[in-house]
Amino acid sequence: MKHTHVIEPSIHFSNFSKKQMQVFTWWCHGAPYENYNGIICDGSIRAGKTVAMALSFILWAMSTYDHQNFAVCGKTVGAFRRNVWNWVQGVLQVHGYSIEQIRTTNTIILSNGKHTNYFYIFGGRDESSQDLIQGMTLAGLYCDEVALMPESFVNQATGRCSVPGAKMWFNCNPESPIHWFLKKWIEKADEKRLLHLHFTMDDNLSLTDSVRERYKSTYSGVFYQRFILGLWVMAQGAIYKDCWSDDLYFGEDELKHIYRNITYYRRYIGIDYGTVNPMVFLDAYDDGDTIWIVREYYWDSRAEGSREKDNSQYGDDLMHFISDVNYPPAAVIVDPSAASFKIEMRNRGLRAKETVDTINADNDVLEGIRNVSRMLTRKKIRIYKPACPMLIKEMTSYCWDEKALQKTGKEKPIKVADHTADALRYLVSTVVKPRRLANA
Repeated sequence: MKHTHVIEPSIHFSNFSKKQMQVFTWWCHGAPYENYNGIICDGSIRAGKTVAMALSFILWAMSTYDHQNFAVCGKTVGAFRRNVWNWVQGVLQVHGYSIEQIRTTNTIILSNGKHTNYFYIFGGRDESSQDLIQGMTLAGLYCDEVALMPESFVNQATGRCSVPGAKMWFNCNPESPIHWFLKKWIEKADEKRLLHLHFTMDDNLSLTDSVRERYKSTYSGVFYQRFILGLWVMAQGAIYKDCWSDDLYFGEDELKHIYRNITYYRRYIGIDYGTVNPMVFLDAYDDGDTIWIVREYYWDSRAEGSREKDNSQYGDDLMHFISDVNYPPAAVIVDPSAASFKIEMRNRGLRAKETVDTINADNDVLEGIRNVSRMLTRKKIRIYKPACPMLIKEMTSYCWDEKALQKTGKEKPIKVADHTADALRYLVSTVVKPRRLANA
């Protein structure tokens, strides 16, 4: 049942900016935009978008409806819980909300003493995600990081908002200037009767000057323009051009220090698998703050003028590569496509003999590139130059595919001379957890 009278927000906050307060109140009775269909907030990171949007969405839902369904979406269910819900639920509990969570169905049941509503968490990671939300009837939709979701998922989700008075809430950081969400939603916000608010870090009054400066120093190049300046700009040219410098290299003294104190590090082997294409191993040492790449293995049968190696031969090479240092790796991080090579390692008993865990690398390319760029900018990846010539060569020539962007609207790197770059991306995306990355 829908309630026709909309009440003012029952949770009062201090130290919120004018723009954040607009997010909290735009839907309230008597507000200029109360009859709009939704709101879009885009702009820089740490601008206070997520906090204001998530809480306002719940306040609107709980003051407007009773026993209705709502969808709350992140790139993944885990990302939504980590980035939004883990913070929001504490605020709601403090203000007397009753919360019941059903993990098996990713359902949150909220009650405020007057109304009870049902919030279903969805992940909009790929094209198949649209199937999860199909068939639902929604009174409202909240999408966090909507620019990272497929258009098909968003179209399916918005099409479910059929309860009278339903509203849509979208939150994102900028991507490319030809991104579908910019073209079809932000630039058509007036036409769709959506309030569009653009945020910068200055709109988050809780940030100190030192914190702002730290975030500014975390990004470079296109990622600085998007995540700090909040601009929808094109990714073009060399991917790591603006975050690469001689400061990334370390020398013999630091290498000796690593080997003398090796038990204080976790060793990882990052692998990009290839048969016709090159095979890459990267030997990395992680001290919990910085990842030190000490050497590489790079076999390109075409360049070597030799026949292609099979899995057995690559297995021999990997074993030699590992045993060159008398300290077993914590994990061998493998190219997700290397199913046959993983079987080869299991058949050798590598895991038991070398106490190596073989785990699938995260293969989300764009997110992986962002993570690597961020670590490089902060000098949290260091490279031993004499033993990593191909890593340095390929990383400094790794480029965006501008033709593919213009043709498909999707950003991706050119798939040429990218093998060491892929191995490093697998390693960083798998080893460096989100909390650590946030502090990088």
